[in-house]
Amino acid sequence: MDHLEELRWRLVRSSIAIATLSFGMWFVKEWVIDNLFLRMLKADFITFKIISNLFGVVMKDAPATLQSTQMSGQFSFAMSTSILGGLILASPYVFYQLWRFIKPGLKKAELDVSKGIVFYVSILFFSGILFGYLIVAPMCVQFFGFFQISTQVQNNFTIDSYMSTILSSVFYSGLLFLLPVVIYLLTKIGIVTPMFLKKYRKHSIVGVLVLSAVITPPDALAQILVAIPILLLYELGIFVSGRVYRKKKAAEVANNL
Repeated sequence: MDHLEELRWRLVRSSIAIATLSFGMWFVKEWVIDNLFLRMLKADFITFKIISNLFGVVMKDAPATLQSTQMSGQFSFAMSTSILGGLILASPYVFYQLWRFIKPGLKKAELDVSKGIVFYVSILFFSGILFGYLIVAPMCVQFFGFFQISTQVQNNFTIDSYMSTILSSVFYSGLLFLLPVVIYLLTKIGIVTPMFLKKYRKHSIVGVLVLSAVITPPDALAQILVAIPILLLYELGIFVSGRVYRKKKAAEVANNL
């Protein structure tokens, strides 16, 4: 019961942090929507500027308009955007609370290996968020904004459809970048080993390419841009798994002496 009470208070603190930051996000929602999300429809978005400068490609504003078809549509969207923004901003504190709950149950050797884990998890998560915002989401907006099955059919997206595509791309990219942490934990509990990860490296490449095709528009460049970081994270996971595995074996040898 004490353990459950500890968990409850950790969740309460995390919820308060998320609610507070979500409340703050509500007051800047218009600036965030105009400058961070709707800007992706414009040719002067930062990603498109970089593409133009590097490859000499002339980018154009996406020929699409946004609309709200439900009475409460804009309000519901503003609420969900504020809450998700609060969750992302509060994520380091949430990770810290979860770590503080788990930490007392770890042994000294495990604590030594886990030093700085909250920092690394936060860095990976925010790196994924940034990658999703600068690469995945703009590619989706650019592709679907220009795609037409006929010139007689115009792209009039609902605000919910437009924003859910962007927010899901950004948030899931953040989760994907936690792959090395997942591999670390699975290695700690003995489910995977570095040998297992190396053995199925070719299978993982196919899986990553399929995943990239799912979360990006059917554009080869976009799929490659998404696949490369995920494959690098997989290789980083192998390295992390190798370190954890060697430390576990060394500890087992020491205990048997």
